[in-house]
Amino acid sequence: MIIKTLKIMKILKKIVVVLLILIVLILVAGMFMKKDFAVTRSVEIDHSVNEVYDYAKYLKNQQEYSVWAKMDPDQKVTFTGTDGTVGFVSAWDSDNENVGQGEQEIVGMTENEKIDYVMRFKKPLESEGNATLNFKSTGEDCTHVEWSFSGDMSYPMNVMMPFIDFEGTLGPQLQKGLENMKTIIEKK
Repeated sequence: MIIKTLKIMKILKKIVVVLLILIVLILVAGMFMKKDFAVTRSVEIDHSVNEVYDYAKYLKNQQEYSVWAKMDPDQKVTFTGTDGTVGFVSAWDSDNENVGQGEQEIVGMTENEKIDYVMRFKKPLESEGNATLNFKSTGEDCTHVEWSFSGDMSYPMNVMMPFIDFEGTLGPQLQKGLENMKTIIEKK
């Protein structure tokens, strides 16, 4: 019985040592892994850059074209500030885990060129990211719109980066939002 117990303890000790080595290797690898990500999608809209920018600058309009706004029509949405200006905040709260809770703030604007946002996610996970809408006239009545989202995962959470497909999940959602925007603006 004592010999059997000693053998079991030796096996358990080896398992613990192997697990500790794996944990240390993963943590060391995380020190050298990338911590940031960026996803960008674009669309051509058959309207002038001025018309497209004038629609997109109002954050409330994202309720019409954003995939996330459409995921839960019953989510609670609140607005603070003057829409279409720096400092305007759109906050959401949803029981749907794919929507969660957070807020988006306009942090920079360049007329007919660019709108910068900061995204603050509170639930299901706390994090922060940046989003940008870029506008470029490609003709008298044609505008190239680019929507990008970027963020980072700090150490040691960045060891999960190889297992998260931002391009495959976030990319199609950005593209669908842009296609929705295109449809809405081109109907005007």
